[in-house]
Amino acid sequence: MTWNPDAVGIDQAPHGWATLVRFWLRAIPFGIVCFGSLGILLILRQPERWIYGMRRPVTPYLTQFVCRMFFAISGLRLRVTGRPMTDHGAIVSNHASWTDIFALHAAKRVFFVSKAEVRGWFGIGWLARATGTIFINRVRGEAKRQQQYLSERLALGHKLLFFPEGTSTDAMRVLPFKTTLFAAFFEADLHRNLKIQPVTVIYRAPPDKAPTFYGWWGDMSFGWHLVQVLGASPQGAVEVIYHPPVKVADYPDRKALARACERIVRDGMPAERQISG
Repeated sequence: MTWNPDAVGIDQAPHGWATLVRFWLRAIPFGIVCFGSLGILLILRQPERWIYGMRRPVTPYLTQFVCRMFFAISGLRLRVTGRPMTDHGAIVSNHASWTDIFALHAAKRVFFVSKAEVRGWFGIGWLARATGTIFINRVRGEAKRQQQYLSERLALGHKLLFFPEGTSTDAMRVLPFKTTLFAAFFEADLHRNLKIQPVTVIYRAPPDKAPTFYGWWGDMSFGWHLVQVLGASPQGAVEVIYHPPVKVADYPDRKALARACERIVRDGMPAERQISG
């Protein structure tokens, strides 16, 4: 049976006072760093656009700084294994939580490709727009136009990061990769030299917590989960594994490429998590 995130029960019990205190002790300084840096980014973005157009060679460094500060302030340990590629191409990763954004951006300057609904999320949508996230409508009639836009961004040398599962999980599995967005990698001007780097993100819960502690799925409240993560003591860890890149030209079509990347990402998970949806 296919794993259905909306069918999994979630116990969102009220947080204790100690968790709430730790949350505020971390949320306030991170908020200052985050929104202070966002102000600087918005100031820099206009001259950057005048000089470089869509290339954005400067502001991604500021976004990466904020993401690294998230780990310094929260206490969540980040480990990076493997080597992020420097070649022209894109990155595909499994998706367990909103914290994936910080983990993947802290390790490598990237531009995320996200579902269009995120644009309207309170706080998150504003930050995503400011940092150059590409929003995709999962509507068949717009697929060709969106593939063309993704191809243009790839041609600029941007490292685009996709979550091909299409949703986040409980951090215990990798769902089947959707293949639609992989079509952008097969544009005639790109596929001969383009590489895709599969990445596995593994969360390890704090001691005495459920292994799904960092997973964010279904109808779980973002606010409740934010308090849980920032209020945890001790914290757990997240590992980002960069696998060797694969060449798009080695695969006949988007479906074969998607299956290969999915297999690599799943094989990077611990043995007990190497299950599909």
